Amino acid sequence: MNEKILIIEDDTALLEVTTYNLQAAGYTVVTAETGDGGLRAAKSELPDLILLDVMLPGLSGIEVCQRLRADAATKHLAIIMLTAKSEEADQLIGFTVGADDYVTKPFSVRILQERIRAILRRRHSHENAGVISCHGVTIDTVQHRATLDGVELDLTPSEFGLLETLISHPGRAFSRIQLIDEGLGGDALVLERTIDVHIRALRLKLGNSANLIETVRGVGYRFRRDDT
Repeated sequence: MNEKILIIEDDTALLEVTTYNLQAAGYTVVTAETGDGGLRAAKSELPDLILLDVMLPGLSGIEVCQRLRADAATKHLAIIMLTAKSEEADQLIGFTVGADDYVTKPFSVRILQERIRAILRRRHSHENAGVISCHGVTIDTVQHRATLDGVELDLTPSEFGLLETLISHPGRAFSRIQLIDEGLGGDALVLERTIDVHIRALRLKLGNSANLIETVRGVGYRFRRDDT
């Protein structure tokens, strides 16, 4: 496996337990206990994935996530946020600033490992060549880039996967379960309502073009057809 995970967590006991279990699962683990230290470690280590606590001394996890996404060297790193909060509004904040997933404390080590595997698998799965465009939105699956009217969209891997699925079939309505299976990977441990949170975050990034992602009442979501 030998994939590298950076854990940014100030709870020493939780940090030690999580580090032990991830190392036992075959990951290389790097740790930091402050937001500033986590930023430095992310830039120097360039891990495959970051477990990022929301409540940190100094810089908060939200600020750390924002800075990582604003830096060209770290913007594409996978990030799972860890928090004791469970309200959907808190999840939306995390997804809006660029988190790929959100795990609420206390969490099962097995569930955390499944989330990690699902995200890493998704990140390595976008290998099929192709460029898809509709209504000014363009998806490049080779370079893993998305643009709106030529301006690059700063999407998380989860948002990219959902947008790629929707734009690949304009006009087709996807249920939330289908979006989990096709956009996030069938092994992703995601609640149906989490899809709504991802879609809200994606619409925010689309700005004035947010209405390209249409809600289909009683079904789910679709990307507007090119002839409408």
